[in-house]
Amino acid sequence: MRAVSYDSYAPDNSRLTLGELPRPKVGPGQVLVQVRAAGVNPVDWKVMAGGLDAVMDAVFPVIPGWDVAGVVAALGFDVPEFAVGDEVMAYARKDVVHGGTFAEYVTVPAGAVARKPAALDWPQAGGLPLAGLTALRTLDRLAVGSGDTVLVHGASGGVGGLGVQIARARGARVIGTASERNHDYVRGLGAEPVGHGEGLAERVRALAPGGVDAVADFAGGQLETTLAVLAPGGRHGSIADGQAGEHGGEVIWVRPDGAGLTRLAELADRGGLTVEVAATHPLEEVAAAFDASRTGHTRGKLVITP
Repeated sequence: MRAVSYDSYAPDNSRLTLGELPRPKVGPGQVLVQVRAAGVNPVDWKVMAGGLDAVMDAVFPVIPGWDVAGVVAALGFDVPEFAVGDEVMAYARKDVVHGGTFAEYVTVPAGAVARKPAALDWPQAGGLPLAGLTALRTLDRLAVGSGDTVLVHGASGGVGGLGVQIARARGARVIGTASERNHDYVRGLGAEPVGHGEGLAERVRALAPGGVDAVADFAGGQLETTLAVLAPGGRHGSIADGQAGEHGGEVIWVRPDGAGLTRLAELADRGGLTVEVAATHPLEEVAAAFDASRTGHTRGKLVITP
């Protein structure tokens, strides 16, 4: 099969190559997915730079990519919940860094797989799993619900835009930070946009004089503002700031979760969730997609389409 891989860690794209690699074997409890779309996430190039070497072993050559949407091509032993030909999606992170989704085929543990929502096309479904599950896990941990006022840091990003929609679907009021050029986009998701940067806490307080009930930080570097705008008893969590836990908050690390992904699929099919796709790239352009991701200014998701 055609796949993008790298044979050693590198801080840039210099070790990325496109070539032929063996199609993965399908073990017990696994699903072989023919890849139609695979979302790009910052963790992909951070892992390539060795960023998770302290906690995860790498078996080279590594095929990057942890998001996938595609068609079931084969099943391992005892996977009665799926059939060949099913349209599915998954957050396909495994216990070791090795066989990822920037390829024509990938194996995924059956427990991580969910059916693709009819409301999303292939690039949208391929961009949903990691970002969507991250947003969902954060809002679940913060117990965001009807009547809450929630501040979302990074509301126009891949995770933040999904977080806004999930919070709004639960009946929460959402204030979202974004650059001025993305305010209309954030407003279209159902949030009240505010510009980030100096004076952010004052701008949030102007909208919520009594403080906010919860803060979901999908950007990082916002802890001081978070603490300044929380109402008494408020909850906060971050996917990008490890110090949140030292100040009464939650530090979020997402897990593969087929049941959670099914919840997101159902929300999408009810019209409560969509995925903004910034651009799609073939396998030949994975390096370009990584470069775009590194800028940190992409609105929505970058997606690889083998």
